[in-house]
Amino acid sequence: MSQQPAPSTISAPSNRIWTIPNVISFIRLLGVPLFLYLLLGPEHDVAAVIVLAVGGTTDWVDGFVARRMNSVSRLGELLDPFADRLYILATLIGFTVRGVVPYWLTGALLLRELVLGIALLVLRRNGYGPPPVHYVGKTGTFVLLAAFPVILLARAVPSIDSWAGPLGWGLAWWALGLYWAAGVLYLLQASRLLRASRAAAA
Repeated sequence: MSQQPAPSTISAPSNRIWTIPNVISFIRLLGVPLFLYLLLGPEHDVAAVIVLAVGGTTDWVDGFVARRMNSVSRLGELLDPFADRLYILATLIGFTVRGVVPYWLTGALLLRELVLGIALLVLRRNGYGPPPVHYVGKTGTFVLLAAFPVILLARAVPSIDSWAGPLGWGLAWWALGLYWAAGVLYLLQASRLLRASRAAAA
């Protein structure tokens, strides 16, 4: 007797709004203005590091909870990457204003976002949504959100700069490479979709 395949335990994304992962993402978003205030206002760098570290950690937590509790939602699929991008953008702006990171790093990361933004507009114009999130991009985002608080902590506490500084910048270089590698993968996905669309039309 042949066995029937076991039904999948992962359901399709729901339309629910108030799920635990979404609440975590909303709380993450509230941390962005708090981080900018601490960094650019009173310049409480250690407190800003804590907010940034919590924001980066909860990036992993909300995805884990969503999968563990089978509570993936369409809003969550949009909210999580939006919170990631907002944290990265806010941190880059704050760090650049304070002189924590050089302009070239800010430019390299923002250029990648600009290139992907143009690609998404082209896809949307042809009736496609954004490509699926690739694990390389997700890893790059996670490493970048880990690098930022270490770099800031090295600046805020000079006694640990000898090891925290190289660690933070090593993570930043690693994240930059992963970030652009993921960008190339997304562009290849977009190119394949557009070529398939033209072939079908022809």
